[in-house]
Amino acid sequence: MKRLFLPSRARGLMAALVTLSLALFAATAQAEIFTPPAAECAALQAKYPQFKGKTLVNAINPHTPGYETIDPKDPSKYIGFDIDLGETIGACLGFKVTYKPVTFAALLTTLQSGQADWVISDIYATKERAQAADFITYSKVFDGVLVAKGNPKKITGINTTLCGTTAAENTGYVEVPLIQALAPECKKIGKPAPEIQLYDNNQSCIQAILTGRADTYINDVNTVDNAVKAFPDKLEKAVAVTIPYSVGIAVPRNKTDFRDAVTAALLTLQKAGIQTAMLKKNGLPVENLEAPKLVLAD
Repeated sequence: MKRLFLPSRARGLMAALVTLSLALFAATAQAEIFTPPAAECAALQAKYPQFKGKTLVNAINPHTPGYETIDPKDPSKYIGFDIDLGETIGACLGFKVTYKPVTFAALLTTLQSGQADWVISDIYATKERAQAADFITYSKVFDGVLVAKGNPKKITGINTTLCGTTAAENTGYVEVPLIQALAPECKKIGKPAPEIQLYDNNQSCIQAILTGRADTYINDVNTVDNAVKAFPDKLEKAVAVTIPYSVGIAVPRNKTDFRDAVTAALLTLQKAGIQTAMLKKNGLPVENLEAPKLVLAD
């Protein structure tokens, strides 16, 4: 049998990736279906009987600790806040949930093609994305700016301190156009526009900073905080920034009965304090909770 030989640098990189994954997984809790309010959910099942007894597919990008990752104790399962929320909404409306893991950039195309019924995967609800799906928001957005320890490039947010630096970002993330939009401001002050390296998941972005290939990664603040906890001697959060978006559940456009049913179930869980309990269980700030609102294309 041939053995796969890796150069020492590659072996070091692989070891770092494994360490990163285990460290981030360690920050997650076990998956759980919370008990939804019986009377309210029975009423919703009577109002929306078309979903009861079905199994619906959730398209996810399972690389965001706290929100959705592979269960390290059972790789056939997923864990995190979004998993708990989707499973409990399903329990309230009487359906079960299965999962289709895809890259982040493929989440909405998977929904559009009918290979998934909905998307609960820490995806920001924007007007641009609403061209592909209707969104029901459930969480506020707080971003963190991840940099190497000591912040050698003195980056202070999505501003001109990014000029001449390299940012690692996930393909399709809303931070990408925000960083690209800095190009005219950088030109005015005589500096190069920020360079953007695109990856398929958070771990690859974080690894780009650890290996010196990128100077920053701007994403959900919980993801940034978990990375700093995993590598306190190598990484730090330069600052937390706010961006004008909310996190949303994506459902097929104009499938109003499903959209209304999910919105009603989400409201029921929020009023019963269940979403707050899910945030606490998964180590996320309770301030993230947001009353549902629709983000549509029109």
